Amino acid sequence: MAIQKIISPIDGSIMAERETLSGSKRDAVLDTAVVATRDWRQTPLSERIDICEKAVTWFCDNTDAIALELTMQMGRPITYAPFEITRGFQERARHMASLAPSVLADIAAPTKPGFTRFVRREPVGIVLVVAPWNYPYLTCVNTIIPALLAGNSVILKHATQTLLCSERYAEAFAAAGLPEGVFQAIHATHSDIAAMIEDSRTGFVSFTGSVEGGKSIQRAARERFIGTGLELGGKDPSYVRADCDLEFAVAENVDGAFFNSGQSCCGIERIYVNEAVYDQFVEGFVDLARGYVLGDPRDTATTIGPMVNVSSAEFVRGQIAEAIASGATALVSEKDFTTSDLGTPYLGPTVLVDVDHSMSVMKEESFGPVVGIQKVSTDAEAVALMNDSNYGLSASIWSTDVDTAFQLGNQIETGTVFLNRCDYLDPSLAWTGVKDTGHGVTLSPLGFDAVTRAKSFHFRLP
Repeated sequence: MAIQKIISPIDGSIMAERETLSGSKRDAVLDTAVVATRDWRQTPLSERIDICEKAVTWFCDNTDAIALELTMQMGRPITYAPFEITRGFQERARHMASLAPSVLADIAAPTKPGFTRFVRREPVGIVLVVAPWNYPYLTCVNTIIPALLAGNSVILKHATQTLLCSERYAEAFAAAGLPEGVFQAIHATHSDIAAMIEDSRTGFVSFTGSVEGGKSIQRAARERFIGTGLELGGKDPSYVRADCDLEFAVAENVDGAFFNSGQSCCGIERIYVNEAVYDQFVEGFVDLARGYVLGDPRDTATTIGPMVNVSSAEFVRGQIAEAIASGATALVSEKDFTTSDLGTPYLGPTVLVDVDHSMSVMKEESFGPVVGIQKVSTDAEAVALMNDSNYGLSASIWSTDVDTAFQLGNQIETGTVFLNRCDYLDPSLAWTGVKDTGHGVTLSPLGFDAVTRAKSFHFRLP
């Protein structure tokens, strides 16, 4: 057993402390889930949908308190914090609930005289969800709601930085009338999680986090034949073509790069701009980036808050220093933001030009408020640079030529390709990645596949 603490990035204060599971408590959690699943899987789907809907309503009714708590835990400005619940969270949850009756229905085989044949989706049992701190409600709702709708029990462990979020989930489901044990929030160490993955009672593991974290999940699961859904790193590119709506492209790219202090798996981390509009794009981008207000995220005037901790900010500062030493130029840097100070998590937007792929800031995940902008001459050059990465979560194209965008999209190695949009998950579409971004699918009808298994019924009638 260990003690986990939330250190608020706002002022370094300890916001909360929780004890982690001991071995006996870990067993009790799994035993409880096994028993709860037996009844829950037999509960009519309509009742499961109703309970999930009531939980979403609870979140919406308590948005203000949840938003302030989220700001305190990870530093997102209070101006934006409520949107995690009022927009993405409820949109995804309710969309997946709307899909459940059709997706979870039996799949009939062609009629054959004298036989009844169909395929049924059964729950996998216990779904273990290991959630991150950057979007602590948005990321895990992708798995939690489909898992419960399909008749599974869920055990949720959040990153230490936002460990209170799992407790809010528990409150919501309790208020919604979910039977005890079907959903459990835990606080656990890495070794606790590994032990639960290795345990035969666990049926599926969903993890969102770092590449190294994903590898540890895979190692823990390697002796068992269970599924793992891994959403890992990202270095998402943006390509601005000469025929784009330039003003719109500038504004969207700035927001895509710096929202949530750049701490988004699918945020824009590198931009390639056609030489014909490069100068105009950079000028507009710099003007907007300088307009951010860095400060205490509890202040409604603040538009960019601190990074999650000092070490994360120092990592980004290191990437910036390495790029500048290699020839990059910082057109906007932390010296333009008076609240910035080395040794703190407060780091204003940084805009780098004269960059190339010899620099880690253009190759390795930054997960912070920095972006490099590189000039290109052709579509082919842009696609080659976009694919020159170990990651592949999303990529965006900015153009008025839809046909060309489709052609380019077919060439880009990514899970999602956007046109004139970025940093958004449409719940109607599969959310997935390639390369070191991981594997597995959430959202869309395909999002139920991982939390169910197929069972065929082949009856010769008497």
